[in-house]
Amino acid sequence: MLSQLHRRCTRQLSCLHWTMLSACRVPPLPQCGYACANSTDSSNGSSKSISHLFMPLNVETNKDAVNIGAEIVGPLVKSEVLRVLNAFYVDPQMKQVAEEQGLDNYLFQQAFISFRKHCVESESLPTDLHILLSDIIKGAGHIHDIFPSFFLHAKQVFPHLLCMDDLCKISDLTTPVNWYPEARSMNRKIVFHAGPTNSGKTFHAMQQFLQAESGVYCGPLKMLATEVFNKSNAQGTPCDLVTGEERRFIRADQEPSSHLACTVEMASLQHQCESCTVLYCIVEMTSLQHQYDVAIIDEIQLVRDTTRGWAWTRALLGICAREVHLCGEEAAIPIVEGLGMCTGEEVEIRRYKRLTQLTTEDKALESLSNVQAGDCIVCFNKRDIHYVSRNIEKLGYQVAVIYGGLPPGTKLAQAQKFNDPDDPCKILVATDAIGMGLNLSIRRIIFHTLIKPNINDKGEREMETLSVSTALQIAGRAGRYGTQWEHGYVTTMKSEDLPTLRRLLSSKPNTIEQAGLHPTAEQIELFAYHIPNYTLSNLIDIFINVCTVDKSLYFMCLMEDFKFLADLIQHINIPLRARYVFCCAPINRKMPFVCAMFLKFVRQYSQGEAATLEWLCQQVHWPFQPPQTIVDLMRLEGVFDVFDLYLWLGYRFPEMFPEHEAVRVIQTELDDLIEESVARITTLIRNSKPGQTVHVDAEESLTILRKKDKTKRRDSMLETFDDEEGPDPQQKPTKTAAVNTTSVPSLGQGRLTKHLLDQGLLSPDMLAQLQREWQATPPPALKVWQATPPPALKVW
Repeated sequence: MLSQLHRRCTRQLSCLHWTMLSACRVPPLPQCGYACANSTDSSNGSSKSISHLFMPLNVETNKDAVNIGAEIVGPLVKSEVLRVLNAFYVDPQMKQVAEEQGLDNYLFQQAFISFRKHCVESESLPTDLHILLSDIIKGAGHIHDIFPSFFLHAKQVFPHLLCMDDLCKISDLTTPVNWYPEARSMNRKIVFHAGPTNSGKTFHAMQQFLQAESGVYCGPLKMLATEVFNKSNAQGTPCDLVTGEERRFIRADQEPSSHLACTVEMASLQHQCESCTVLYCIVEMTSLQHQYDVAIIDEIQLVRDTTRGWAWTRALLGICAREVHLCGEEAAIPIVEGLGMCTGEEVEIRRYKRLTQLTTEDKALESLSNVQAGDCIVCFNKRDIHYVSRNIEKLGYQVAVIYGGLPPGTKLAQAQKFNDPDDPCKILVATDAIGMGLNLSIRRIIFHTLIKPNINDKGEREMETLSVSTALQIAGRAGRYGTQWEHGYVTTMKSEDLPTLRRLLSSKPNTIEQAGLHPTAEQIELFAYHIPNYTLSNLIDIFINVCTVDKSLYFMCLMEDFKFLADLIQHINIPLRARYVFCCAPINRKMPFVCAMFLKFVRQYSQGEAATLEWLCQQVHWPFQPPQTIVDLMRLEGVFDVFDLYLWLGYRFPEMFPEHEAVRVIQTELDDLIEESVARITTLIRNSKPGQTVHVDAEESLTILRKKDKTKRRDSMLETFDDEEGPDPQQKPTKTAAVNTTSVPSLGQGRLTKHLLDQGLLSPDMLAQLQREWQATPPPALKVWQATPPPALKVW
């Protein structure tokens, strides 16, 4: 009688479960990929589901000694239980019902594996499930009756099944214009100063900034923000400076001034999302409610940038100013007008033409012996920088050198040296770092090559022709208005590149129709609340693939650098919000030493130990000696980046990184040392041994290794080289770059050589030459590299 009563209750409960399941179905999972993120709906029709991003959680088996089900109907035979469960798994109707409840093939399989383990290994099953299995084994039940119990277990294994609607709501990014109620409450006027380089567009916007009672300038680089800070105060307009690593208040009482120059990421906004309240601010800055008369957002075309575009979108939509002045390329007019339509704000377009003449020369330079005063040779990798600067100095000319890895102070010093008409330095060798942020008096731009190395999202090396926008930006640096070289010229190093350059400079950049977005810390925290026990990197992946974006106006920015740092520190126990902030740190992940120091900073934070000046100096081996080789210079550049990282963290975790003033003093000394070293860069090149370039090359190679196969990066670290070191300077550019392999033993017999030959990165002639060089002079530095790898590389 008791057994029959329990069976009746079990069947009624099963019917109740079926009724609840039919009334409340879990929405199907969206499809995978960035295309999905750029869609207004949650699916793009792709056959690849995002369910693989959801990790199955362990459900502990029941170890309770009291087995009520066994006392009622007797114990279960495990082999029979497996037979019943396997029949349930292969039943097509069950798979169909599971799919209706949000369980695709992957989730159904993983949930079933956990459910089967639970049923077989538990010493005491829930009473209703025990009786149900017993009835099915005895022929008194049907395998379909198992589904309600299975689905309850599946929701424990995959908690997102309980909250997919909430996750979709949290990640709804379709109307970002509504996130900024303070800006929407103002009747803002948007003025777009559109024009090419050297057209005076920023100058006219700055006049409005300086004449206003209050204003804010948002620039892409801290050098530009610093320039505005200095010019404003020099002209009698009190202005503060705020960048990620620095705060300068011009008033003696350290109170905010009426004007502010900052990097665009540091713009002070109030952001309110429908699913969460997000305050975008830095407490050291101005009030969240502060309103300006005039705001300038410089280089607005960077709204399309795949990694930083979100910052320009946020500033454009959310900055509180009566007049918002935008400066940038005409290609950004469509997206600015589109966003203006969404906000209901007036957009005035002011077009500017170039103030000076720019002429493309009829002949290429052909030889470095043809360089003239005021020439700037633009290269796209460090190897070409070293080659060109050394050979020009052999001709008796002094050379200024500027590339992205140099500290801002060193870049400015090299620019001043080149601009000074009384200085004998008349030739500049630079990378595309001169495209913005530096005022240079250049007569002629000479493209050493039109091919730029690039690493795509799959981690594959690509050699791409310069984009129209990049070519125009760099070429436009020649012939600056108000300097001794007002008529600018542009040409190439090789005659075969000249037609391509003409085509690029005669074309117009592609119009910009989408602006970047990315998730906030609060949105990720809400995701973590609903689906706990997931890594930060995994939460980002899920967010990107679940979110809905209006693809007609927006796109999701890439977050590969963020996820890289999240994976790097995942094993360290810190709160999620702090983890998010750490992962936002501006780090060049191609530099192992900087990444290793980042890891040490996070460990210090997790242990509650402040990173003091004494501790930091021990880590970077201060005081520093003047570099004798290029490798030494590269290391000092890495140390400078570490100091920048410390200062960046010091404004976000002031108690844990308290020595920012003392660190800034040491960083200034280091900047001076690097500046002196760059002035004698050819001497450093001559002192460098061939084998020592491996240490430089290894930094860039890490990017390729991690993207291609994380599980193989330790074994492959010595088998890939720096993409920045690029093709041989004397070799004609092709679609692949020659790779420096002078420090690899047993050339021509290993997997590395075969891989490089297959990929076209190494030719047989080059291999033969490398073999001859290796056999003639084995580089002694390789023994050090193999025996005692640099400590930073141990991180990988």
